[in-house]
Amino acid sequence: MKVFLTLLGREVKSFFYSPIAYVVLFYFLFLSGFNFYSQISLMNGYPTEITVVEAFFMPALFWFPFVLSFPLITMRVYSEEFRMGTFETLTTAPVHDWQVVLSKFFGVLIFYIILWTPTLVSFASFQYITGKMAANASGAYWGTYFLLLLMGGFFISIGLLASALTKDQINAATISFTTVTLLLFLGFLPDIMNISAPAIKDLFSYVSSIQHMQDYSKGIIDSRPIVWYLSMTTLVTYLTLQVFQYRKWKA
Repeated sequence: MKVFLTLLGREVKSFFYSPIAYVVLFYFLFLSGFNFYSQISLMNGYPTEITVVEAFFMPALFWFPFVLSFPLITMRVYSEEFRMGTFETLTTAPVHDWQVVLSKFFGVLIFYIILWTPTLVSFASFQYITGKMAANASGAYWGTYFLLLLMGGFFISIGLLASALTKDQINAATISFTTVTLLLFLGFLPDIMNISAPAIKDLFSYVSSIQHMQDYSKGIIDSRPIVWYLSMTTLVTYLTLQVFQYRKWKA
């Protein structure tokens, strides 16, 4: 455990040694803050039945920085090791491969949590100033952030796998962005392809992150997305471990 925590600390610190972390933080906070302000302004101008939480987590101003954040925070994790020549040093150190892979995963996950933490302040400020809840129930509020954590773990694992597959950061970012975007909009595929079979529509709805966000922001807590994200995160992280071991053997 001590070795794992040492590796984890190294990964978290490496983010803040890089200027890309501060650029991502700035633009993410700017866009999320603008999104929050825009939704509050719209709700003040027109009667609506949706809550602030639903309004914040559904527009394109939410999904654009959300999707873009994953390739930006994962593209350098393994690719940088290959480029700098530190991969060989890392693989010859007295550590287990799974400790390296998990430390990188949780290091990125911690930074992802840091990205989202300031948005809690926005909702808390709204409730303090207006005296009204930002959601119909606390389950909708915390359930949405729990879903964000699950989605983040899955998409981070995809970005790390892409980074492990290539030495070029741009290629890793492109693979990650394309894959996450495709997965995000899978729920719309039946409508695009004019598929009316209920079983197929239900299947794509089951893996649709947008549909999951719609449900959770309304307080509809479903266990199926939890199983989906946890199982897929485990699978993709395992694949990343296999790629890491292959590159270690090849080196």
